[in-house]
Amino acid sequence: METGRRLSISPVLARLLNNRDIKTDEEIRRYLSGGIELLHDPAGMKDMEKACLLLEQYIRDGKKIRVIGDYDVDGVCASAILLRGLRGIGADADAVIPHRIHDGYGVNRSMIDRAHEDGVELILTCDNGIAAREEVAAAKAYGITFLITDHHEVPFEETAEGKHYLLPEADAIVDPKQEDCPYPFSGICGAFIAYRLIRLLYGIMGVSEKDDPAAAPEAWMIQLAALATVCDVMDLKDENRPLVKEGLKLMQEAPGNGIRELLTASGLYGQKITTYHLGFVLGPCINATGRIDTASRALELLTTEDPGEAMRIAGELKELNESRKTMTEQACRAAEEQIMTGAFANDRVYVIYLPDCHESIAGLVAGRVREKYSRPVLVITDAEDGAKGSARSIPAYHIYEAMNEVADLFTRFGGHAQAAGFSLPKENIDELRRRLNENCRLKEEDFSEKLRIDMELPLSCVDAKLLDALESMEPTGNGNPRAHFARAGLTLTGFRPYGKGGKVAALKVKDEGKIYEFTLFRETEAFSEYLTETFGEEAAERVRNGRGEVPLMLAFFPQWNTYHGTKSIQLIVEDYQ
Repeated sequence: METGRRLSISPVLARLLNNRDIKTDEEIRRYLSGGIELLHDPAGMKDMEKACLLLEQYIRDGKKIRVIGDYDVDGVCASAILLRGLRGIGADADAVIPHRIHDGYGVNRSMIDRAHEDGVELILTCDNGIAAREEVAAAKAYGITFLITDHHEVPFEETAEGKHYLLPEADAIVDPKQEDCPYPFSGICGAFIAYRLIRLLYGIMGVSEKDDPAAAPEAWMIQLAALATVCDVMDLKDENRPLVKEGLKLMQEAPGNGIRELLTASGLYGQKITTYHLGFVLGPCINATGRIDTASRALELLTTEDPGEAMRIAGELKELNESRKTMTEQACRAAEEQIMTGAFANDRVYVIYLPDCHESIAGLVAGRVREKYSRPVLVITDAEDGAKGSARSIPAYHIYEAMNEVADLFTRFGGHAQAAGFSLPKENIDELRRRLNENCRLKEEDFSEKLRIDMELPLSCVDAKLLDALESMEPTGNGNPRAHFARAGLTLTGFRPYGKGGKVAALKVKDEGKIYEFTLFRETEAFSEYLTETFGEEAAERVRNGRGEVPLMLAFFPQWNTYHGTKSIQLIVEDYQ
């Protein structure tokens, strides 16, 4: 209460922040009001200044520079930032995005050979490269200078003395995951690193947007770095949160050319943009090109200065994403059919082989299965040379380290704690499943989805002031979840499914003598069955007809809902008992 009065914030907001270990006045002010001035000094990242000085030298000497990125949102956004940033300062630069099927993840030997043939004298990677020891060695043998910017885990091997890290012998390696990197926050994405590199490079070369209109606009880079941060599921903590906050604001007020056309194609231009729109609307459109076509089209969208061209590409990306959705649904059904046979009944790690699944959507399928069954999931598909797969994990299971324990089974692999990509011979699939499960040390409680409740809240406290206070916690997402509340001692007086297929339901509940309406999305049949199993068919039927009462506790969150121009508070059910 004292903190709330002192800082002129609501007591509920003060308690919510305190529960998230945001306690001092300064921490609260930074959380609520801090902007991009909170970003750390990029020169504090190991080899960042060294990389910029090498780039300055090659730019001033007019030598050819090639950016090599990746085909996901982070890789495309990082490539766009570097390409436009380098060209804006006069560099002779181009960019190459690997083809997911023909090239695989990251830089490969054929790309090194092509760079040599094209007269490239410096290669700059983004969102990849930390595992490219052989490729870097090949480039160095050609006399090509090699700079790595990445954010993935550094490969290692276990020795009697502990982990021995296997770094490529590049001219500079910028990756905050390096053991000896002094940068204060390592949880940033590849596009964020690219943005910070370009800003530092411009500072070193004494160029600003004011001095040179061709210079890469700060606002444009922030938007792409914010989009990539959300789509790569980085924690919205430390400098990530002010970056995304500023990026969302800019997308609403002055979206960059490619972003504007993508917003328009998705029906979002002029609307309030949230992290949901980045992760589930814009991001999938960019990802779709890398999945079922070539990510070069997405790179073109984000770098073209031609509004007409941007509009055309944005429309194509939207159509490609619709095709991707259909393919994903079919593959998810095939995975579900395997699970329903009981084939994985004794497995703690699901290794699902879907030979006919398009390899580009393996990660999406793994994510869906992970979400439904709360298990680490690896989905493997047939590829041109052997098999390829993607892994998605749960918080208690570090998938990259688990894969490192069976590294001999893979042709190549890389990733994070929660996601990874890999390739392997088909004959190793069964052995991979056996050894991952044999090594797995997960306990039963690790498989339970945990909903963190911030506080218990009487429904009478949910008003416009509370909603305004909760909006000050935006942007929310991974690492900074929306506030979740609970209320015990409620009385359920009505349950009415509606909408297409009855997949949405209205729940009428009584609290302190007043009736409130909640909205339940999905799981409506499960809730109906819960009423019958808990209270009996007769009592459940009375509630369904609005003529009965049963006790209930709800976990929920409130939000604004605008319908036909009318703004009202909507209470969303998250869990019940």
